[in-house]
Amino acid sequence: MDLRVKEVCKEKGVTLAEVASKIGIAQASLSKMLGGNPTIDTLERIATALNAPITELFYTDRQDLCGHVEYKGVVYTIKSRSDLENLLKMVE
Repeated sequence: MDLRVKEVCKEKGVTLAEVASKIGIAQASLSKMLGGNPTIDTLERIATALNAPITELFYTDRQDLCGHVEYKGVVYTIKSRSDLENLLKMVE
């Protein structure tokens, strides 16, 4: 899944270290999570720390958004922005 967390940080004038501190983890841990498949909880915490909607963390210029998200031990396949939005509604 292609995330744009670093770009959003840059747009907001915030470093990854500051985001990591706000969500209570080490910067190295945050970087590792972003390089893999972060959970929805982690993405929500990052979005909150950046004062941004969670959907802003994903590239939107690509038509082929796809990846996997783990939530409460279940892995969901995301093949479109609609899949992501539906999953986010489910966990609210």
